[in-house]
Formats: sequence, C-alpha cells, structure tokens
Amino acid sequence: MSKFKKFSPEQIKQQKPSINEVRKAERMPFYLILDNIRSLHNVGAIFRTADAIMAKKLYLCGITGHPTNPPQKELSKTALGALDVVPWEYLKSTLDVVKQLKNAGITIYALELTEKSVNYKKVDIKFPAAMIVGNEVDGITEEVLDLADYAIDIPMKGRANSLNVSTACGIAAFEFLYKYEQKT
Repeated sequence: MSKFKKFSPEQIKQQKPSINEVRKAERMPFYLILDNIRSLHNVGAIFRTADAIMAKKLYLCGITGHPTNPPQKELSKTALGALDVVPWEYLKSTLDVVKQLKNAGITIYALELTEKSVNYKKVDIKFPAAMIVGNEVDGITEEVLDLADYAIDIPMKGRANSLNVSTACGIAAFEFLYKYEQKT
C-alpha cells in the first residue's frame, strides 16, 4: 500500500467550487497581459495559472491565440476548463491595453530580462498590478516594455537564460498571489 493515497479525479472535483461559484468569486486585483504568444499550449497553460490564482483578467494581444479565433482544440485541451471561468479579452494592441491599465492606476510589471530587471521575489509589488509576458522568441516588444513600471526576472542558475513563457508566468504569478495574500 502506498504511503500517500492520491485523490481520484472525482474526489478532487467534489472539493472544488462550481463554475458559477468561481465566476462570482472575488478575484485578486492582478491582470495578465500576453504579448504575442505564439503557442496555444502556452496560452492554455497561462489560462490555468490565471484560474489557479484567481487573476482579475487575462488580456490576449497581438498574434496570441484566443478561444474564438477560431475555437482552438489545443488551447481548450491545455486550459482544462479554465476557459469557462477566467475573464479574458482579446485586443490587437498590447500597447493600448497597457496604456489603458496604467491610466486606471494599475502598476505594470514586465517579466523580461533587461539591464534594470529585478529578481521577481525582491520587487515591491503594488496592487492593483498587471504582469506582461512576451513572445517565446522575442520577448516583450520594446514599445510595450518602455511603458512598464518595473522589469522583473527569474534568476537562472544554469546555462539556460530563460524558462518557457508559461512556466515563468506561473512562477511569477504565484509570487504575486503570495505577496497579495500577505498584504490582505
């Protein structure tokens, strides 16, 4: 017999709130902005992260795939139900989204390696907040990066200079959740 008995999928589902309960629940004042993410698998994984942390909204921008363009099997499969509960919006211009959020008083964090980026665990997070993640190859576009209030990064100890965008987004997003919970 195993030392730890795993929950069955049915047991896990019974412990979770309903779709309607999640839709009505209070959300963390934190927005995720996807700047030209090309992989639908990454977009789906970020939807799951947004659900897990109860992000306020997900902005899908530029070439980023979205659920209605056309309905994407890979996106739906990777998101595992998060498409039904995470508020999202597609807007062509990442720049317009960032300007709109800044005008609303939201602090903008760019998850990007720059000369001035700060370790994601050491940055002072001010809420409401938004985090931009960029294209898998080119990162966040320069014009969008210039509007960020802070650039943050995840230290890499080995040879690789970065993580997969959905992995990096998840790590940083949970730090935002941790710091939000510390403040409330």
